[in-house]
Amino acid sequence: MGDNTPDSVTTLHDDVQTYGLSDVHHVDVSGAEAVFDQLSRQLSRASFVAPKLGSEDVEKGRGDAAFDLREYLTSSNDAHQRAGIRHKHVGITWEDLQVEVMGGIDHKVSISFLFDVLNPSAEAILDFFLGPIWFLWGLIVSMLPIRRRDLPTRTILHKSSGVLKPREMCLVLGCPGSGCTTFLKMMANQRSEYARVSGEVQYAGIDAVEMAKMYKGEVVYNEEDDIHISTLTVAQTLAFALATKTPGPNGRLPGISRKEFDRTVMDSLLKMLNISHTAQTLVGDEFVRGVSGGERKRVSIAEMMATRARVQAWDNSTRGLDASTALDFVKSLRIMTDVLGQTTFVTLYQAGEGIYELFDKVLVLNEGRQVYFGPPSEARAYFENLGYKSLPRQSTADYLTGCTDPNEQQFELSRSERDVPSTPQALEQAYLSSKHGRDMDDSLAKYKILMETEKADQEAFRAAVAADKKRGVSKKSPYTVGFMGQVRALFWRRFQMRLQDKFQLVTSFTLSLVLAIVIGAAFINQPPTSAGAFTRGSVIFAAMLTACLENFGEMPMQMLGRPILKKQTSYSLYRPAAIAVANTLADIPFSGIRVLLYDIIIYFMSGLSRTAGGFFTFHLFNYLAFLAMQGFFRTFGLLCSNFDSAFRLAVFFVPNMIEYAGYMIPVFQMKRWLFWIYYINPLSYAFAGCIENEFMRISLTCDGNYIIPRNPPGVTKYPNGLGANQVCTLFGSTGGRDQIPGRSYLDIGYGMMVTDIWRRNLLVLIGFLIFFQVTQILALEYWPQLGSGTAIRIYAKEDSDTVKRNEALRERKLQHSEKSQAMDQKLYNPRSSTSVAPHRRTFTWERLNYHVPVAGGTRRLLHDVYGYVKPGTLTALMGASGAGKTTCLDVLAQRKNIGVVSGDVLVDGRPLDSEFARGTAYAEQLDVHEGTATVREAMRFSAYLRQPASVPREEKDAYVEEMIELLELQDLADALVFSLNVEARKRLTIGVELASKPELLLFLDEPTSGLDGQSAWNLVRFLRRLAESGQSILCTIHQPSSLLFESFDRLLLLESGGETVYFGEIGQDAAVVRDYYARHGAVCPPNVNMAEYMLEAIGAGVTPRIGDRDWADIWKESPECKRVQQEIEEMKGEALSKPAPDRKKQTTYATPFLYQLQVVVKRNSMALWRSPDYVFSRLFVHAFISLFVSLSFLQLGHSVRALQYRVFAIFWCSILPAIVMSQLEPMFIFNRRTFTHQSSSRIYSPYVFALGQLLGEIPYSVLCGIVYWALMVYPIGFGQGAAGIPGTGFQLLVIIFLELFGVTLGQAIGALSPSIQVAVLFNPFLAVTLGTFCGVTIPYPAMAKFWRSWLYQLDPYTRVLSAMLSTELHGLTIQCQSDEFAVFNPPVSQTCLTWANEFVAGFGGYIDNPNDTQACRYCQYKVGDEFFVPLNIQYSNRWRDVWILFAFFVFNLIATIMASRFLRYARR
Repeated sequence: MGDNTPDSVTTLHDDVQTYGLSDVHHVDVSGAEAVFDQLSRQLSRASFVAPKLGSEDVEKGRGDAAFDLREYLTSSNDAHQRAGIRHKHVGITWEDLQVEVMGGIDHKVSISFLFDVLNPSAEAILDFFLGPIWFLWGLIVSMLPIRRRDLPTRTILHKSSGVLKPREMCLVLGCPGSGCTTFLKMMANQRSEYARVSGEVQYAGIDAVEMAKMYKGEVVYNEEDDIHISTLTVAQTLAFALATKTPGPNGRLPGISRKEFDRTVMDSLLKMLNISHTAQTLVGDEFVRGVSGGERKRVSIAEMMATRARVQAWDNSTRGLDASTALDFVKSLRIMTDVLGQTTFVTLYQAGEGIYELFDKVLVLNEGRQVYFGPPSEARAYFENLGYKSLPRQSTADYLTGCTDPNEQQFELSRSERDVPSTPQALEQAYLSSKHGRDMDDSLAKYKILMETEKADQEAFRAAVAADKKRGVSKKSPYTVGFMGQVRALFWRRFQMRLQDKFQLVTSFTLSLVLAIVIGAAFINQPPTSAGAFTRGSVIFAAMLTACLENFGEMPMQMLGRPILKKQTSYSLYRPAAIAVANTLADIPFSGIRVLLYDIIIYFMSGLSRTAGGFFTFHLFNYLAFLAMQGFFRTFGLLCSNFDSAFRLAVFFVPNMIEYAGYMIPVFQMKRWLFWIYYINPLSYAFAGCIENEFMRISLTCDGNYIIPRNPPGVTKYPNGLGANQVCTLFGSTGGRDQIPGRSYLDIGYGMMVTDIWRRNLLVLIGFLIFFQVTQILALEYWPQLGSGTAIRIYAKEDSDTVKRNEALRERKLQHSEKSQAMDQKLYNPRSSTSVAPHRRTFTWERLNYHVPVAGGTRRLLHDVYGYVKPGTLTALMGASGAGKTTCLDVLAQRKNIGVVSGDVLVDGRPLDSEFARGTAYAEQLDVHEGTATVREAMRFSAYLRQPASVPREEKDAYVEEMIELLELQDLADALVFSLNVEARKRLTIGVELASKPELLLFLDEPTSGLDGQSAWNLVRFLRRLAESGQSILCTIHQPSSLLFESFDRLLLLESGGETVYFGEIGQDAAVVRDYYARHGAVCPPNVNMAEYMLEAIGAGVTPRIGDRDWADIWKESPECKRVQQEIEEMKGEALSKPAPDRKKQTTYATPFLYQLQVVVKRNSMALWRSPDYVFSRLFVHAFISLFVSLSFLQLGHSVRALQYRVFAIFWCSILPAIVMSQLEPMFIFNRRTFTHQSSSRIYSPYVFALGQLLGEIPYSVLCGIVYWALMVYPIGFGQGAAGIPGTGFQLLVIIFLELFGVTLGQAIGALSPSIQVAVLFNPFLAVTLGTFCGVTIPYPAMAKFWRSWLYQLDPYTRVLSAMLSTELHGLTIQCQSDEFAVFNPPVSQTCLTWANEFVAGFGGYIDNPNDTQACRYCQYKVGDEFFVPLNIQYSNRWRDVWILFAFFVFNLIATIMASRFLRYARR
């Protein structure tokens, strides 16, 4: 078809193009050129005005042709058009192209389970510690001339050759798994996912290596899944793509500014794809309400069109589009290919005849082998001549695919597989020796010679790409805009995302301000005395640490954005490094304001030096530390392949950063083999800068508890101030002076010099900020963790049961033809031969309306819809994309939880009861499953919990095997769900719903989308059998062939706005529907698919509707409409005449509570068993923190310093819940998404979900507690007090309870939070609040009475520390080291004991030299009890405290259960 384009078009090739459609099956190229010329003249006017967005009624037909995006993206001025512009014509040749992936023939990758023969946790440990060594070894080996051992591979695309010239389109056909996607990726030059690619691919004579380096954006691939940022609107999504692909001034018309150009392109793009009305609607996803599935697909199409690439590969891009829109889309590709000279590859699973005829070439693949490549018009005859049976009613695309499917191959009479090439190898040889094979070889050879001798296309392509770039962009760069332009576009996108996520924004600011108030109030108005010295350091450290660790949530966020990054960098919209810079810059306005407010509150409430210089210096250091740690966590998020590995790495560093920041342990007291950590720690420089800034400005007065000896209560012996025979114990004090300069305090107590604040601390902190920004850039550019798109399936290891069942499935698969009849009779048989078929009920709906809230009011999505589904019938719900099909299905299935539904939805004339959700099954459009389950387990889970409890498990298992066989999932029965491709996941979604054996109604939303034609036919044929057995079925369907369409009994057809166009029978060969349309002026030609024609007739696509009246109005006035309403009344009357069902027997769930809990806990346990990374991460974190703390406090003795270190070591336990929460919250929220999806079917209760999540975690929590305890108590030397070794066993109990508390607290936060982004915001708040008021950071006597009276008591950490400290220190003898004594001189002629006796008796401790008359040595503590008793801790209360901690655990569990019950955050 492309060869018929007149030569005159080539002079305008890269300027503009439009889109003209004359009738259903013909593309009027000459007409398109005429409009194109007219448009060129219009675009050259400086007064060009963009059409207004959304100016047309989307519910009515269109009277004008829609513009095409290319006309604007490639337009240039009149002078260029008259002179003849150079074009980007890229013809592709591929010769002996072969693709291999890892794994040999019949290779299966089996997942490691925890504690298998080779323990995967041990494997993970080795990988973690040896990973850096293997990485360096790999780098060394790669530079040495060493022959490396080749790993086993298997070929997924065998040697293929061909040529596709500019202005040609190639349709790639094949069964799922035949290599269509791989072939498209090869054409789009995406090779990184494959082990080996051999053969030669050339683009206009340019090899693949150069193409990837310099012209990556000119060959693009549109994947089957729609991947977008769900919280951006459609307009924002497309505006971003345009911002990175809009040409510079040389590519725009004179007088047209960049903004005008972008606005014009945006309007025309939205109009072309008929989605103007969605511009301000969120794109959405399966969990965020947004545009419909079909509209989301068109957003994906529009985004790729914005790349202006000349080689395009579209992978099943009509999935989710209705037949009319799919045809319009392919016609759009046809026009763009003809006018712009593009080279287009398309793979489609269900291509109607109208679509098929638009292509120039068709390529048929069979298990990776090329079995046909040639003209589409000759393909059917070619296979018929080979001996395949002629099937005239089947579309050509389905026929060609069926010829490659061993289960569906049909041969002519007297022919069989013995004399017809039927295997992939035989078909390949037949093609190579055929006329078409020889023609291909000839065309390839000639075109290669042409490319080698005639370089015009190649030179024009290079020149056009160079001219298209903006000023300053390197000619060798594959990007249209420069790095700063990319950063600018990404900055605004990130800024919009943050601004539009109001909940996250409000939550983050609120938590930050509340936390600041809590910290400020806890340390309010610190006195300028010795009592305020240590606490000033505490408030500075708490403020800095809290702000910095808030960034811990950045790690999972980096991983959630990877699919978007992978897609958009493959389009060459931007280079990966740009996103790191842009994200940092875009976050500064938000984080800058938040941290500023946070710092103001803490700084001035706590009474730090109230000067402008003091505050702004404090804020500068605190915010620089925040940005540096943000870069630190983002770097790990980018470097690691999953959250668990990033979590391990972060925990490797963060505890050391905290411990070696200079606050807990002064640098001069650090172990000599570990003190170097202080110097590579950004927190140490930030803390030093903040504390030096404070203490350089103040002097401290020595008083109170820092004077020795002093008066105990009731004694007046000693001076109230600092006398001659007393000493001040504060660091930096000098004899006889009660004023201590802050500089001296820092120098003596912490080894810090205030002169370092600017010359060292600030510069190093800025250096860390820059360093971590650079590491993000390097990680994105050189170690991108984008995930592999190769279909590597992971299988669970077989047990004795699955081995038998898989063998049975394989045997039945071999006997496919023999079992066909048996399957028809077996499926949906009554449970026993003697049972009576149950009464099937009728489902009706009347006056169905649905309104949803939108900005400025409400929008109606359904309007007065009537209909019914009778038992034993199959009803199709059809309409244009966005007409409300899925909405209607959701409303009927009672899945909507926002908006207002009105009208009557009845079962047997009665309102819906609690059994309705359980008695229906709903296979939704989006596939949501537990990723670690196998296909068989996922279907069994549904059968176990949704079929009645009275059905034996053996019968449920047998039924699941039948479903596996029916859906042709035999080879995938033990494959893990997360490794399935799109098509297999769609089959599984249907299988999970079918496994429930719904008694009332089966809803299916686009069950055939993503399936090839033959699979779709098999599925509908099965639905037909279900209906004939009495099942009521209502399903939406897109792009049905004539045969599929006829399989349905009735049709409900909707148009935009949720208006009914038709409801009634379809008839043989769609005769009833044809007659209805014909009577109202829309006569369908006999050779046209009525399913496609009826959508075009009502103006569903871009073509104008037939007739001058809205088809919804015609329906309302038709006798058919009145008859439907009458039938509904008759059905209601008949049903109401029968006795109502016994409601006492009705239950919400099919199975009892304990059985649900058993099945759910088993699944959750198996999910964790198959996630060794998750389990090992937690074990590693506990082991590492405990071990590193122990190394810092190794084998403590009986000194005062050792006592303080024991307290610090125990205080480290309080970090465990925060660590557990950070890891557990993302998993809980992901699991809740799966539950939310399943709960609509009343599969199991929310109480079971919450309990199941906890019970699955308990064994690992106990194990982690034991590991932490063992590595803490023995290396440090616990158990030397009166409690002895048995006391350490009591501490183990406390740690296990603390673990359980952390697990339930994390789950409670997850249950209360709508997203991971919000959940992680609570962690710093809770960790700091609980850690501050437990009596260690602020000792109990120094705590304000307000906090002491309630928050201290409610803090679970209070109980942890009380129980553990009292057990460890009770009866522990203290012996001061020489440097720990406070030395003072008694008055003349008095001994040390005489002078200090009252003081020692009142405050405890002991005098080391009681009889001396000078240099008296006083030790603060004699026994450990003297330390903890003043802190309101009693050894006798330890058991009370531990059970109070357990009560907190129970409270968290109840909160989780209640939140799971009432908060789902699933807006539908």
